[in-house]
Amino acid sequence: MMDTHRGFSLVELMVASVISLFLALGLFTMFSMSQTNVTTTSQLGQLQENGRIALALMERDISQLGFMGDITGTDLIVGSNTTLVGVPPAVFNDCVGAGANNATFPGNISAHFRKLWGYENGVSANSLACLNGVKARTDVIQIKRLIGPSVVNPSDAGRFYMATTSNEAIIFQGTGAPPVLASGRYWEYQHHIYFIADNAEGIPELRRKTLSATGLGNDEQLVEGIENMRIMYGFDNDGDDAADSYMPVQNVTTLMWDNALFQRLVSLRIFLLVRSTEEDDSYTNDVTYTLGDKTIAATNDHFRRKVVSTTIVLENPVLIRN
Repeated sequence: MMDTHRGFSLVELMVASVISLFLALGLFTMFSMSQTNVTTTSQLGQLQENGRIALALMERDISQLGFMGDITGTDLIVGSNTTLVGVPPAVFNDCVGAGANNATFPGNISAHFRKLWGYENGVSANSLACLNGVKARTDVIQIKRLIGPSVVNPSDAGRFYMATTSNEAIIFQGTGAPPVLASGRYWEYQHHIYFIADNAEGIPELRRKTLSATGLGNDEQLVEGIENMRIMYGFDNDGDDAADSYMPVQNVTTLMWDNALFQRLVSLRIFLLVRSTEEDDSYTNDVTYTLGDKTIAATNDHFRRKVVSTTIVLENPVLIRN
């Protein structure tokens, strides 16, 4: 009996091979596209979340700028309404900004005590010598305020405190018994500086210096991927506590920093350029970004970026009464 079973011909094998090749190529393309979409979605989510966290941290802090407990709104004058008890005249690792009275604590100087000050690194004439590695052409901002709520037992030796009434303030370190101030309340005193620097891996990050018993020698690493910061200062020129114009730090005058003669800064607009922490070789960034009045040219690298911003209305716009 004749055997009728036969295998594939050479032509059939070649056709099957070509079809398999196309199927494999299609599957590879779908897998590659899926991987790209996952990377894109992940990085965009990371940009949004890092930007949100950075703005939230700064907004919660800066919105209370100038809060000085019961004496809020009155200039702190050492020897008149303010006393320093056990506080060294020159704080170790202090960050002293521009102006006659712009150290961590008010000095015995006939000048307004600055609770707000800033500059653009590498552009402004003045800077803070205490900072290291600040990225060029990024803004730096320092603020001073009390941390609420008031405390019953100000005894943390690593902190500084202020006892306040409506017309008197005593600044002291949390060692030993706190000073007695009739009808006064105790608050933690804080000096913060926000700036941008690269970490050990070369990733830019938002950092903050925080006052402790050792001065401002520590850097808190807050959020990775914050590549640039621009701050626009809201100026009130008609006394209604609302910003009539916004200006870059270079245009802020001495009177505005001191809130003297009703030259008041009442709000801030903060712009952050957020960068992904890892490159994506399938993406080339040719986008130009705008941060307030500043333009960041396209880098043509493989990092995704996003601009986030917020407007912070200062809770205490009238920082100095007279």
